[in-house]
Amino acid sequence: MADYSKQWAEKYDSEFPWDFDIEEEFENIPHGFYKPIICEGFGFIGLERSTDGKMLLLFPKGDEVERVEYRKFIKQQNQ
Repeated sequence: MADYSKQWAEKYDSEFPWDFDIEEEFENIPHGFYKPIICEGFGFIGLERSTDGKMLLLFPKGDEVERVEYRKFIKQQNQ
């Protein structure tokens, strides 16, 4: 089943029934840990709270994972 974030729905389809709020999920992730959670809309596969508290989105990139700072990503989506 495909899941979509509140933030994706607000940006691209406000009528869409979203499954989770990215910012609420980050509140429950301790520093230095991650949570595997997929947003089909944005294409990420997890959320990570870095050891210094940054909120990172995890995107698949071949056999690696690309970490993108959440605030920068959302700002780019809103341009």
